[in-house]
Amino acid sequence: MNFRGKPLPPALTESTIPFWPRRMGKVRDVYDTGDSLLIVASDRISAFDVILGSGIPQKGVLLTQLSLFWFEFLKSVTPNHLITADVLSVDKRPENFAEQLKGRSMLVKKAKVVPVECVVRGYLSGSGWKSYQSDGTVCGIKLPRGLKESDKLPEAIFTPTTKADVGHDMPLDFPGAVDLVGKDTATAIRDMSIAIYTKAAEYALTRGIIIADTKFEFGMYEGKIILIDEVLTPDSSRFWPLDDYTPGRGQKSFDKQFVRDWLDSIKWNHQPPAPALPDDVTLKTVEKYVDAYEKITGRRFTF
Repeated sequence: MNFRGKPLPPALTESTIPFWPRRMGKVRDVYDTGDSLLIVASDRISAFDVILGSGIPQKGVLLTQLSLFWFEFLKSVTPNHLITADVLSVDKRPENFAEQLKGRSMLVKKAKVVPVECVVRGYLSGSGWKSYQSDGTVCGIKLPRGLKESDKLPEAIFTPTTKADVGHDMPLDFPGAVDLVGKDTATAIRDMSIAIYTKAAEYALTRGIIIADTKFEFGMYEGKIILIDEVLTPDSSRFWPLDDYTPGRGQKSFDKQFVRDWLDSIKWNHQPPAPALPDDVTLKTVEKYVDAYEKITGRRFTF
């Protein structure tokens, strides 16, 4: 496969850094280095909470670089877990594995994860649209009558889910989040999530992108709540092109909705084992992720 006249490198679907214990998530390989964590974003891609049978070349680099942009942009709103993206400047031991780390790794603070996926919706789409069609609510939040698919909501809403390492995250209402983590923590992550989304969504509009919805993760570090994991990437958000936005229908997107749509077109049952992606779907997904990165950051992506 070629992209912009150059062959794409092979997808890195699993990293191997032998010095530390590893935990594999759906996309990220997390190494416990003792006082901190080393996060390596692989090129794995999941859909419907199942890891697919092939990866997307350079996806992990794109996710990491976009997260780094947002961590810097949002630092006035919330502290985050980033120590450095220059891992080898802190620890030389993985030098022989530099190609696995280049552009896709971060050394981060070892925070205690708050077990709630913090979903914020600014537009009516996806499972929120399905719920609204059923009973006029999204995660227990009553919305005005007469809204259409992809309509902008009167205000951004917090619709959390449980956080599952494997399998499906389950919807929560706010009282359910309170039951999980306590009222003070639930209130803090709700307010921080909406503040982060609002600032990022306003900026993205100036770059020609609508952030329809997104999800955040938080952790506790030295008694404070900090933003962790990835932030505002095509894996964790719905990005729509502003110049094509029309309420009343589904929208074109810069995110992995394209992959979900292809999987549904082949009648996959959303259960393992997941299929591998054909080259044309893989290449189109690379193009969408690169487009999102370049529009948001104003930088050209090279590999």
